[in-house]
Amino acid sequence: MTKKSPELSNEQIGKSIRRRRKALGKTLVQVADEAELTVGFISQVERGICAPSLSSFMRIASSLNTSLEQLLNVSESFEPLTKAKHRQSYSLGEAGRWYEKLGPGFSGALFYPCIIHRPPGHVSEHMNHKGEVFCYLIEGELEYHLGDAVHHMVAGDSIHHDTTQKHFSKVVSDTETVELWVSSHPITGH
Repeated sequence: MTKKSPELSNEQIGKSIRRRRKALGKTLVQVADEAELTVGFISQVERGICAPSLSSFMRIASSLNTSLEQLLNVSESFEPLTKAKHRQSYSLGEAGRWYEKLGPGFSGALFYPCIIHRPPGHVSEHMNHKGEVFCYLIEGELEYHLGDAVHHMVAGDSIHHDTTQKHFSKVVSDTETVELWVSSHPITGH
């Protein structure tokens, strides 16, 4: 069983992002433009008002020429095999939402696989960005909004789509969801 690492508060995550942004001499506008997010959202993250989703956090880290592991002080190991008992996990500051790192197994990998655990009622941020994503629902139930369509997902269902389409999901089960995600890293000009 994977051991969950201590949760970082939204404030700690925000301070880490702000520290890195300032060290690079970048403005909120530059980071927002490069990450394809709003200035208001980046500002709220830096002030600890909210925590970004994994996808948004990856885009912020990319715009800051770093990895989310470095921003979260999680060790970054590039090994082709990840043993279950050595799997790294981390939280992005919201109680009940945590991630198990399944890869990447090498520097420059094109896909980022992880398992996400979300509590009942959790609603992901609304997003659209370059790339693609695949989700396999291991446990629980989701309401997955993709464009104008709403898909009800139960354990065993999967969805795979172009992430330029607006999308978000909501946990509708009374128990946490366990979701296997494989997403492409956002492509930026770096």
